[in-house]
Amino acid sequence: FRLRYITPFQDRLTTYAQQHDLDPAWVYGLIRQESRFLLEARSSARARGLMQIIPPTAKWIARKLGVRRFRLEQLNELDTNLRFGTFYLKTVHDELDGSPVLASAGYNAGPGRPRRWRATLQASLDGAAFAEIIPLQETRAYVKHVIANAAVYSALISKQPQSLKQWLGRIEPRQ
Repeated sequence: FRLRYITPFQDRLTTYAQQHDLDPAWVYGLIRQESRFLLEARSSARARGLMQIIPPTAKWIARKLGVRRFRLEQLNELDTNLRFGTFYLKTVHDELDGSPVLASAGYNAGPGRPRRWRATLQASLDGAAFAEIIPLQETRAYVKHVIANAAVYSALISKQPQSLKQWLGRIEPRQ
């Protein structure tokens, strides 16, 4: 597993994750899915870097963090990408009531979509079942991969077995 689930940039990634009260295993799981740890990664949507941040989101983050003279090229710098990506992931996580499933979906599809999907629930739902009813195939697969990656990384980092069910949690209808 250590060869398939690499942990580069561990000190810096852990620092940024902890600054935002995020589990580093989840951040690793997300980066593994987003870029496979390629700092120069670019998507067809123009997302950049390890955490694949799109230009409009990057500009919003820069304003929120008070970064002056931000340039999109900075997204290919390790510290900028980790700082911006973990800030955004924490923002989405908090907006979606601390659910890694909803936040992972929000990171991929924008936070408004999981809010709308959750709004259709009539009752509490197991996170695995919720992941299966995500209407966008790309986001449905993304959430499954990120959460599975996070569980593996958590086991590798803690050297303890992990519960995928615990990582998935429950999705509560919006009150």
